[in-house]
Amino acid sequence: MIDIPLTADLVRGALELERTERGLVPHRLPARARAQNTDPRLAMAEAQPAGVRLRFRTTADVVELETLRTKQVYAGAPPRPDGVYDLVVDGSLAAQASVDGGNTLDVDMATGASSFTAGPPGVVRFAGLGGQPKDVELWLPHNELTELVALRADAPVSPAPGGRVWLHHGSSISHGSNAASPATTWPALAATAAGVDLVNLGFSGQALLDPFTARALRDTPADLISVKLGINVVNADLMRLRAFGPAVHGFLDTIRDGHPDTPLVVVSPLYCPIHERTPGPGDFDHEALARGEVRFRATGEPGPGKLTLEIIREELARITAQRQASDPQLRYLDGLALYGPPDFAELPLPDDLHPCPAAHRRIGARFASLVLDFKGA
Repeated sequence: MIDIPLTADLVRGALELERTERGLVPHRLPARARAQNTDPRLAMAEAQPAGVRLRFRTTADVVELETLRTKQVYAGAPPRPDGVYDLVVDGSLAAQASVDGGNTLDVDMATGASSFTAGPPGVVRFAGLGGQPKDVELWLPHNELTELVALRADAPVSPAPGGRVWLHHGSSISHGSNAASPATTWPALAATAAGVDLVNLGFSGQALLDPFTARALRDTPADLISVKLGINVVNADLMRLRAFGPAVHGFLDTIRDGHPDTPLVVVSPLYCPIHERTPGPGDFDHEALARGEVRFRATGEPGPGKLTLEIIREELARITAQRQASDPQLRYLDGLALYGPPDFAELPLPDDLHPCPAAHRRIGARFASLVLDFKGA
């Protein structure tokens, strides 16, 4: 086996690679943004490598990746499954594996308190790939903190060429919640179907119109940008209507400072019955937790200026239409076109908030066609 240096040209989908004593930690927000963030939930989300993968060309029959994971354990909730590594060869999913060992982060959802237990690195090994030349993508777990320690193969590797870059920002649904694996989140599926190179800035619970996120989007090279906004603003009960509109304008203005002519899609929320007409804050369904189930509920009361998904969609459509007069490369996509009431009837949200794996596939396929149409392909 050959030790392959973990260099930036082998890693796709990360905005920054932090060098550690062991190896590399992929980050989906740059250091400047991380320094301005004060929410530990965003710090955790951006360091979970959703959409991050190693991509290279090789004749290797065997590939090994040594990593140090940090597994989250939530008190009172069912155990979370191990993170999955997807091996994609020449565009097709070829194998899956999980890594042993690693650190453990125990979290009390009621108080937010946490404790950390250190553990050893583990190795995922893929064999029987054949000696022919091939393009390999090794997708890292989308929902598990992952430090890259070492890459090994039984033949040399070289960076694989990239394609047109699709830069996406969204919530936990874009991050991949309830998806089966990292290559089968809806953004990953859409990117594969559309033949574009994904940079996924979907952050669980944290699509909150933060200015530092807008600057990260502004400063990242891209051929197409999409921002899926609204659900987290509602379930965090973060804003009222008066603040939401100007915040969206400011977010889009910042992106346009760096991408004045890049196609930009504003995507409104998918269908979610608990928040369609009921404001946040959102909360866990504690009766369900007592039964060992994770479900969510809306706890807000309607009132002047309070935001619901229906109001968010109307406001995003209005803002986009207003801006299109001077921004012909801006489009609005109603999230109900990706997942609406008929889809909910057929593929309901298993926890009342996030789509199931089959719904991720449906959303990805629909978005891919809209990405292709939007690009004029």
